[in-house]
Amino acid sequence: MTQQPYHHGKLREALLERAMESIEDVGVDGLSLRQLAREMNVSHGAPAKHFRDKQALIDALALAGFELMNNLISNASQTGLGLRSRFVGVGKAYVEFAVAHPALLTVMYSSKHHPDSSAELRSTAEQGIHVAQAMIVEGQNAGELAEGDPGTLAMVCFVSLHGAAVLAAGNHLDGTTVDDIVNATTDTLWAGMAAGVHAAKLTH
Repeated sequence: MTQQPYHHGKLREALLERAMESIEDVGVDGLSLRQLAREMNVSHGAPAKHFRDKQALIDALALAGFELMNNLISNASQTGLGLRSRFVGVGKAYVEFAVAHPALLTVMYSSKHHPDSSAELRSTAEQGIHVAQAMIVEGQNAGELAEGDPGTLAMVCFVSLHGAAVLAAGNHLDGTTVDDIVNATTDTLWAGMAAGVHAAKLTH
């Protein structure tokens, strides 16, 4: 437990970090600003200086979650390995994030699709797709992938990997390891894009 973080001006960051841990244990319904204050050893009113209510905390959690996930994805996409290996690395980073933070992942996407979600949250949530799209364009320019709308292909990759991530996070892989499901999913996606399998243009 973090002790007296407010002395260092880091209470907001400490509350978010502790809240990320808490929702994995007690879920969003069990999240409480007053409980977080007790755990952080601050006054009950201290969190209100940073989060006006529980919903504000949840919104901040969603944004922080996407920022953390985007950082992992971005790092995986720039490993210096060949493009296909980097593509697999991005898929693995996404699925492993989901397995490590299943409750947070749910908060992230439910907040993103909420009618009152902020432009900042929506923009941050799209960055992972943009990374995938840039890799697809790179592959097409290098002749490793066939022509096709990069936005549509990136969305298909996301849908496939998100499905694998949700199943992995829920322990529903029936004995298949995370590495095996990521390798199988990315192999199938790469083979389809290399062969030029047609995908209808999607809107989202």
